[in-house]
Amino acid sequence: MKPGQLAKPDPNRTQKLDAFDRLLTIMDELRENCPWDKKQTMETLRHLTIEETYELGDAILEGDLDEVKKELGDLMLHMVFYARIGSEKGAFDVADVLNGVCDKLITRHPHIYGDVHADDEEAVKENWEKIKLKEKGNKSVLGGVPASLPAMVKAMRIQEKARGAGFDWEKKEQVWEKVEEEMQEFKNEFNISKGPVDQEKAMNEFGDLLFSLVNYSRFIDINPEEALERTNKKFIKRFNYLELESKKDGKSLDEMTLDEMDQYWEEAKTKG
Repeated sequence: MKPGQLAKPDPNRTQKLDAFDRLLTIMDELRENCPWDKKQTMETLRHLTIEETYELGDAILEGDLDEVKKELGDLMLHMVFYARIGSEKGAFDVADVLNGVCDKLITRHPHIYGDVHADDEEAVKENWEKIKLKEKGNKSVLGGVPASLPAMVKAMRIQEKARGAGFDWEKKEQVWEKVEEEMQEFKNEFNISKGPVDQEKAMNEFGDLLFSLVNYSRFIDINPEEALERTNKKFIKRFNYLELESKKDGKSLDEMTLDEMDQYWEEAKTKG
């Protein structure tokens, strides 16, 4: 099948193309005339892009679609900015970027644009990883995992790539047994009969435990990063309630007992 053969006509395509052209025009104008924009490099933009990505993630978790729209706009600006800088260096322009990703999508979806069959999501993911590995010249399966990823996200990607190469557990029950095994090994490091804790070894065992929990979450279709962030937000909400309500009652956290604090905490739990 040729690209676009099955795509439904989009009555707003012209409007979308015009909007993208408007962004490219504004980017060119800012790069040529704005003192701040003229000064930026890929290196100076990098940390800002990371920040914008996390802000998009926050908006998604909050279910705030208006904010998602705004954050997507910020990221689109960054992508166009990088492409403009690449063009100035004679390395690539935005057309190269877009055609490159289009070519990659076509190549990595042979079940759509070729004669390969993929009946479910897992088959698609396995094909994707195999094709990606072949593109990289059969380098390490894990070579495509960015070194700067947050540790939990990196653990997920490592496990997904290993699965794509056929290295994985067969059943979730096996993974849970591994979780229990790692939990016991971690607990063993704190057995008081053994004397002082070897902090280095305990940290290693705790890392193994976290890795196994991430693995189990993958088997039950839970994103551990999202699950932990939801718990973070829940804790913040309840702690803020504790602070606010105790202050209304003329109490100070540093003078309250844990039992007193827990009363407010339990009230916060009933409120969601």
